[in-house]
Amino acid sequence: MKVLIVLTSHEDLGNTGKKTGFWLEEFAAPYYALRDAGAELTLASPKGGQPPLDPKSSDPSAQTDATRRFASDTEAQTALANTKRLADIDASAFDAVFYPGGHGPLWDLAEDPVSIALIEKTIAAGKPVAAVCHAPGVLRHVKAADGKPLVAGKSVTGFSNDEEAAVQLTDVVPFLVEDMLKANGGQYSKAADWQPHVATDGLLITGQNPASSEPVAEALLAALRRR
Repeated sequence: MKVLIVLTSHEDLGNTGKKTGFWLEEFAAPYYALRDAGAELTLASPKGGQPPLDPKSSDPSAQTDATRRFASDTEAQTALANTKRLADIDASAFDAVFYPGGHGPLWDLAEDPVSIALIEKTIAAGKPVAAVCHAPGVLRHVKAADGKPLVAGKSVTGFSNDEEAAVQLTDVVPFLVEDMLKANGGQYSKAADWQPHVATDGLLITGQNPASSEPVAEALLAALRRR
């Protein structure tokens, strides 16, 4: 069971002068859920090397058992610091792909032709793709075999407009995940703000927010066990 985890390389939060990147909980919780289940993990990002961490995800209030475990796990830290370049990845070598969130993916992975092709090839091969929080944004330009948006007619979720408003970044992000999924024909659903919510539709698994990161990983494992 080989799983590719794709992280953002983007660190600038629009024109605010602040930093963004990936959200630690959304990487750490799935990382351990998958690894503890016996998955062989490979980490990649557009630029390779150390992906930028959203500094707010290091705040004490954002810590979980998984992030605390990561803080004392030198092996995991080394793996994260040495992600492979996404362009060097062979999609056929993996059984599934997982995208952690954070605002970063809205700028780079959502527009990255290599990431788009990776998702399209993975789905076409009958393998699952999972994304949590802002990471469903990576599906923005992904097409199904019929040329329609991959999310069209599918049950999907992702960071909600209300949650984006709560963190006061509605006018900073390049697009709103909820609006994009709906515009592409997705059947968007959500739970209350900050509550876990996962949507699974065939090979596509999406989660709403940081609280959904481990449930998304569990849903991905369930999909892998069905194959």
